Amino acid sequence: MAIPMSAEKKKIIIDFSKCVGCHTCELVCSLAHEGVVNPSLARIHVINSNWTMMPISCRHCENAPCVEVCPTNALYRDKDGAVLLAPQKCIGCLMCGIVCPFGIPQFDEINGVMFKCDLCPDRRAEGKPPACVEACPTGALIFGDVNEIMRAKREKIVKNVIDLVFRDASLDTLDH
Repeated sequence: MAIPMSAEKKKIIIDFSKCVGCHTCELVCSLAHEGVVNPSLARIHVINSNWTMMPISCRHCENAPCVEVCPTNALYRDKDGAVLLAPQKCIGCLMCGIVCPFGIPQFDEINGVMFKCDLCPDRRAEGKPPACVEACPTGALIFGDVNEIMRAKREKIVKNVIDLVFRDASLDTLDH
């Protein structure tokens, strides 16, 4: 059974318009988790969709199908609501990867278990954002409360509209 996440739980929000495809997030992630710079070991991946670069990682879904389907309870939520994977419980059945709508869990062929984004729990415990977020040079990755991030986005849109309206209004007065 999934443990519901409260509104104040933090997640990584991706601003696709800011990603330049530098892959810094992948490099930093693999270094933070595996101690080596190897994008294939990263828990985040930058996908070139021909019209934009799209970093994609675990969404830590409210009703995570991976948690529901895991036969050994290797997938679980931590106190912050992040979906984590206990490799010692994982039997490598691949079910989590099959049911994930984003195709996020990956199979570690050397150890025979799955791995995925864990939102860097050690960093979160220190009050820091996940490594990929901190390293992103363009700010395409944002770590925070989803509702707060969306509120700030709405405020920015309103400010831009107001600025545009008043700029156009001041230009109209110049014409008269």
